[in-house]
Amino acid sequence: MTLFHLGLIINPVAGLGGPAALKGSDGMAAEALARGAEPRAAQRTRIALEHLRPLVGRLEFLTLPGPMGGDLLSEMGFSHRLIGDLPGAATSAADTRRAVELLQEAGVALILFAGGDGTARDVCAAAREGQPVLGIPAGVKIHSGVYAISPRAAGELTRQLIEGGLVRLASGEVRDLDEAALREGRVAARWYGELTVPEEGGFVQQVKQAGVESEELVLADLAAWLEDSWEAGVRYVFGPGSTLHGLAANLGLETTLLGVDVIEDGRLIGRDVTETQLFELVDGHPARLLVTAIGGQGHVIGRGNQQISPRVLRAIGLDHLRVVATKRKLRTLDGRPLLVDSGDPALDAAFPDALRVWAGYKEELLYPVGHL
Repeated sequence: MTLFHLGLIINPVAGLGGPAALKGSDGMAAEALARGAEPRAAQRTRIALEHLRPLVGRLEFLTLPGPMGGDLLSEMGFSHRLIGDLPGAATSAADTRRAVELLQEAGVALILFAGGDGTARDVCAAAREGQPVLGIPAGVKIHSGVYAISPRAAGELTRQLIEGGLVRLASGEVRDLDEAALREGRVAARWYGELTVPEEGGFVQQVKQAGVESEELVLADLAAWLEDSWEAGVRYVFGPGSTLHGLAANLGLETTLLGVDVIEDGRLIGRDVTETQLFELVDGHPARLLVTAIGGQGHVIGRGNQQISPRVLRAIGLDHLRVVATKRKLRTLDGRPLLVDSGDPALDAAFPDALRVWAGYKEELLYPVGHL
């Protein structure tokens, strides 16, 4: 039987900055680890590769040694060959680019890579025109249209490709935000190129809508409703994004644009909290979680708000989660469902088939959630 050859690249430090409230991981791995963040890219990749276990005898991986792929493939029992080496103890962007070059020379049918927008930039810098690649989302910033909507979706799409399914190839944009600007509360995005990605059945995410949405009257109405209905002694967790930042501003509260904040009895008790700080604030205490949907994509959990981890979600309770999104923002989804990608497949599966969305003064909508 002819083996299907897949390339695999894992950026071991991808996503470290999210739980540590660093807004990204580029150049911040050491600080994130010092704050207690734990590597998550390998676990995200494992979720994707679980969907390929039934095909273990039909494929062979090519990858770099150690944390960039070799360790995980050995643990999971996949046939693989190591290419290149890792000259230093810590991996680098240069290692990613070199891996892409080696995998292309080996003629792999598809390169799977786990990371965020910084990793996508490195892949884009080295990939030849027409080389199929697919991102496994594992970073903090994932604006590029080259990532599957979840690790499970990446595995499922790869399985379809190996089994001979008719998977269409398309061009996906690589975009990235300036992390230094992010940490100062400014959003500055750039286009870095395009990659060829398999695209089928809604498995690949859309490019994030750019710009700041301004619907001042709706946010003022939502603020009035929330102010009328504060529950005494309940802690309200505000997720990141311009919608919730604007909502808080209408309440006279100075929250962070891109961080997670906690409000109790109308006052800010936690600003730009880490995952650990957030869990300590909500564990065993009545809490409500407000998040918004990323315009054009629909993610409500797992994109830029990794501080809201699986244990935080369980501590608050899924029945206490509300999406805050104007109808204009929901229309940018073109009928696609809201998406959850917490990193815990069992928790994702526990989400209801539809979430309640606050869209205006005393106006709640029911909007479907996608399950993959």
